[in-house]
Amino acid sequence: MSSLDELFKKPSAPSNKRKLEINGRDADAVYKATKMSANGDVKTKGRATAEDEVENDDDDDVAAGPELPPDEEEQLPDDDDDEGRFFGGGLTKDTADVMDFIDEQDNDEIKPEKVDIAWLRKLALNFEKRISKNTELRAKFEDEPEKFMGSEADLDADIKLLSILSEHPELYEEFAKLGCVSSLVSLLSHDNTDIAIDAIEIINELIDEDVEAEREQWDALVDAMLEADLLNLLYENLSRLDEDIESDRAGIYHVLSVLESLSYRPSIAATLGQKTQLLPWLLSRIRRPEPTISQNKQYAAEILAILLQSSSENCTKIISLDGIDAILQLLSPYRKRDPAKGTEEEEYMANIFDCMTCLVDPTIGKAKFIEAEGIELCLIMLREGKTSKPRALRIFDHALGGPAGTSCCEKLVEVAGLKPTFALFMKIQDKQTTEHLLGILASMLRSLPANEAPRIRLLAKFVEKDYQACGCLVELRREYASKVAVIDEEIRRQRARLDAEEFEARADEWFDRRLDAGLYVLHTVDVILAWLIAEDDGARRKILALANREDTLEDIRATLQEQVDTMRANPEDQDSMQEDMLITLIKHLI
Repeated sequence: MSSLDELFKKPSAPSNKRKLEINGRDADAVYKATKMSANGDVKTKGRATAEDEVENDDDDDVAAGPELPPDEEEQLPDDDDDEGRFFGGGLTKDTADVMDFIDEQDNDEIKPEKVDIAWLRKLALNFEKRISKNTELRAKFEDEPEKFMGSEADLDADIKLLSILSEHPELYEEFAKLGCVSSLVSLLSHDNTDIAIDAIEIINELIDEDVEAEREQWDALVDAMLEADLLNLLYENLSRLDEDIESDRAGIYHVLSVLESLSYRPSIAATLGQKTQLLPWLLSRIRRPEPTISQNKQYAAEILAILLQSSSENCTKIISLDGIDAILQLLSPYRKRDPAKGTEEEEYMANIFDCMTCLVDPTIGKAKFIEAEGIELCLIMLREGKTSKPRALRIFDHALGGPAGTSCCEKLVEVAGLKPTFALFMKIQDKQTTEHLLGILASMLRSLPANEAPRIRLLAKFVEKDYQACGCLVELRREYASKVAVIDEEIRRQRARLDAEEFEARADEWFDRRLDAGLYVLHTVDVILAWLIAEDDGARRKILALANREDTLEDIRATLQEQVDTMRANPEDQDSMQEDMLITLIKHLI
C-alpha cells in the first residue's frame, strides 16, 4: 500500500509557477534599454545641446517661466462657464467640444484586429522576413554593427509580438505547421544574447501552465520545439549567459522556467537528464557559494528536484556525479539552524531535502548514503533540528524502505538511532510525521535478520516500559480505524445507488478519500502489530488486552489481506517479497 508521501515521486504541476523578481537595473541593463533609431543613432529625449544655448547678458531682468495667472479680481466673468474661463486642463469650452468630436470619429474608425489563421499567416511571413533580413545584414556588415542594428530592433519587436499567441492557443497547431516554431527556437543561438533571451521569454509564455491550451495544442507546439533542438539550445544559453549581468540573470531564470514547464512530461524530464549536460550544470549551480540564496539558485534546486522525481535514471546519473555527498554538504548547515520563513532559502532547503529523498531510493543511492555518513547527519537533525526534523524522517523512511534497505536499517541501529526514533514515536505527531515514523519501524521489522543483535534491540524497544510502544500502536489503530470506517460507510451508501460502470468510474476517487482518512497509517500499524504478535508472546497478550476486542486479530487479518489484494490488482506496483511477507503474517494471526 503506497502512502501519500510515496506519491511525491510522481511529479505534479505546481498550482502557482514562480515569477521573476526584478531587483533593480544595473548600468549594463540601462545601456541595453536605450532606444535606437532605425539607422542606429540614439534618440535624444529633448535635451538641449551646446549649440542651442544663446548667451545674453541683457536678460537679467527677464522673468523666467510662464506668466503668472491674473489675480482673481482681474479675471473676466463668463456667464456660460460656472468654473471660470478655463476648465479641463486649460481648454476653452469650444475647443473641448471640437476635441471630443474628433475623438468620437477616431474611435469609430479604430477596430480591434481579428486574431485568426489569416492574421497568423501574415504574422509568420513578416517574422520570417525579419529573421532573413537580420541574418543577411549581419553577414554583410559583420564589422559594422550600426548597419544591422535597425534590423535587430525590428526583429526584437516581432519576437515580442508573438506573445499574443499565448492568448490564442487554438492557433498553436497551425503555428507549428507554418514552421515558425523552428525559426523561433533557432533564435536561441543568435549572436545577440538579448535576442536569444527575448526568444526564450516568448517560449516560456507560450508553454506556461497559465495558458489555457488543450493537451493536443500544447503537445503540438512542444513537439515542434523539441524537433528544433530546443533542449540543447536551452543548455547552451545556460552556459553562455553571465549572471553578473542583470539581463543575463533574467535570461537564466526564463530558461529554468521553460525547463519546469517541459518537465511536466516525464519523457522530456528523462531526456533532459540523459541527453544534455543539464544535471551537472544544476548540481554545480546549487553548490555555488552566495551571501544569500538568490532566486536562480533556489530555482535551480527546484528544477533538479523535479527532474529527480520524474526519472530514476536521472537519480542514477546524479549519484554517479557524487551528488549524494554534494547535497549532504548543502544540508549540513540546517542540522541545527532554520532558514528565515518566507525566504528563498527556506524554499531552497526544502528542495534540497526533496533531492536527497529521491537519491536514497535506488540501491546504489542507499549505499552511497551510508558511505557519506548521511544517516549520522539525519540523526543529528532528529535530535536537534526543528524544520529539518520531519524532512530527515522522510529521508529515513525512503532510505530504509524496499528490499535493499537492510544495510540502512542495520546502520541506523548501529549508530544508536533507535532511541531518538522511538522518542518521537511516543509523542503526538501530525499525520505525515506519523506515516514516516511507522514506515521506518515497519521497514526495520521487515529487513532486520531474525535472531541477530539489531533485531533483538529493536524488539526490546517495543517491550520496554511495560510495552509502552505497543500501547501507542493500539491507540493509533483505534483512532485511524474509526476514521476510515466513517468513509467506508459513506462509500457503501453511495455504491448502493450506482451501476457497475459508475462504480468503476468512482473507484479511484473513493480510494483517495480512504487514503486521506488515514488508510496508509492503518495498514502500516497493522503490519507492525502483526510482526509483534507473531514474534513475541508477551507483546501478543498485551496488544490483545489493550485492544479489548475479541475480533482484533480478525480485523488485522482483513487489512493485511486488503493490501495483498491491492498489490495483485496493480501488477506494476507489485512487490513479491512484500506480498509473501504479508501472506506469512496472515497465517500467524490465528
